Order: sequence, then structure tokens, then C-alpha cells
Amino acid sequence: MGQRIIEGVKLNSLKEIKSEKGSVLHMLRSDDLDFENFGECYFSEVFMGCIKGWKKHLIQTQNLSVPVGLIKFVLYDDRSESPTYQELNTYILGRPTDYFRLTIPNGIFYSFKNISNQNSLIVNCADIPHDSKESIIKEINNKEIPYKW
Repeated sequence: MGQRIIEGVKLNSLKEIKSEKGSVLHMLRSDDLDFENFGECYFSEVFMGCIKGWKKHLIQTQNLSVPVGLIKFVLYDDRSESPTYQELNTYILGRPTDYFRLTIPNGIFYSFKNISNQNSLIVNCADIPHDSKESIIKEINNKEIPYKW
């Protein structure tokens, strides 16, 4: 990948069991080494060319995969105490070639864009239920995060 991975971020290859009637796509199991807790699981649809973010969770850990389409994720570490402070990571997730689970720990800003020619679908298996009070949202084109969409 050629990038210094942000402290706490994980990228795990996911199993796809192919069948002539449709594939089974694994996402997260309670016996996975990096499984911490189940809070909620939801799907987020991203229309062609649309960008969502920037968002940072103060408590919640995200476990994301892209079963439909292609999504470019950008992560930024603004944790001053982190060994990867001010590091920026990019990942492209989706099928058929990049079916991974991206784990984003709390304290990391992230944003993403649908880069496929169809609507995309992200699945998030978070470790706590959604609580709008535990996240920070910034405008997509702000000067604090050194990335231009």
C-alpha cells in the first residue's frame, strides 16, 4: 500500500463463498480476533459520485465493508498523542477484488466517496449503538484536514 497505517486501523480480507445462485459474503464474527463488542449493524447507501463525511466518533469503533459497488475511504489521524498524528490513509473497498473489512477506531476522522458507476452499499457493524452526541462532524472542504475531494 505504501502508506503508514494509522494507529488502530485494521484492514482484514473477507471471505466470499461463491455460488452460481449468489455469493455468501462474510463480514464479522464474534470469534474474530479483533471483535470487541456488538452495538448495531446497519447499511448506508451512497449514490454515484456522492461524498459523505468528515466524521469522527469519540467512543464508537466502525467495522465497514462494501458488498456492492466501490468506495474510496479517506482517514485522518488528528489525535495529538498518537504515533501516527496527522497521518492520512486512503483505501478502496468493494467487490470483486477488494472485499475487506476496514476497522476505524474512535478518534479518527473519516470520509468516503462512491467511485463506481452504480449506487454503492456500505455495511457497518459498530461496537456500540448510534449516539449522535458521541461524534464530531466537519464540512467536507475544511482546512483542518489536509485532503481535497
